[in-house]
Amino acid sequence: MFKISEIRELIKLVDSTSIHRLEIENENGKIRISKQDGIASAAAAAPAAAAPAAPAPQAAAAEAPQVPAPQPASAAAAAKDEGLHRIVSPMVGTFYAAPAPNAPPYVKPGDHVNEKTIVCIVEAMKLMNEIEAEVSGQIVEVLVENGQLVEYGQPLFLVKR
Repeated sequence: MFKISEIRELIKLVDSTSIHRLEIENENGKIRISKQDGIASAAAAAPAAAAPAAPAPQAAAAEAPQVPAPQPASAAAAAKDEGLHRIVSPMVGTFYAAPAPNAPPYVKPGDHVNEKTIVCIVEAMKLMNEIEAEVSGQIVEVLVENGQLVEYGQPLFLVKR
């Protein structure tokens, strides 16, 4: 099962973003967090081998349809980004531009990167996940601030190929 401190941290994370539903499953169990009317609630289940026959009472409430958050986009921003590759966050977490507080950032505008170049770290549940560029090109713009909470799929960098 998940520790209560992990569940609380996940609920705070979902509560502070526009995410409406988050599901995580691992060998220790499964947790589903959904937000309805601006309030996050969680339902946890034991691992499949030890799962009870009846679903958790809150699990049914968590089955509400997931509505993606609207992404604001202006015509000027779309024209500016045209032809540029976006490096996006693969998870919800905290964006860090450098490996340590006093270290220089991994990349800055004007830097050339390749597929394996580490561009940032996204911290999720106390795990530091190094994010690679996955494309070759030049960093045009860093779209988020150091220490900012980022969402799954949120653009972090623009790269000119």
